[in-house]
Amino acid sequence: MSIEARKPHDLTVSDDLIAEAEALGLDIKGAAEKGIALAIKAEKERRWKIENAEAIKADNDYVAKHGLPLAKYRQF
Repeated sequence: MSIEARKPHDLTVSDDLIAEAEALGLDIKGAAEKGIALAIKAEKERRWKIENAEAIKADNDYVAKHGLPLAKYRQF
């Protein structure tokens, strides 16, 4: 396992969220880091879909017109 460099950051978080997280025994810093990682992943996926929209549409159009390329081999 590699050790990741960490940098302190100032974040402003709602008092209600902090209180609820503490009441539930959550690791606030870990939850924040996981939330940021999920937001990054979602944004990268959103951008990938936009950047590849033309190819996705072309592929979908091909399948709509010709069917799945290996459909004859499907066993279900």
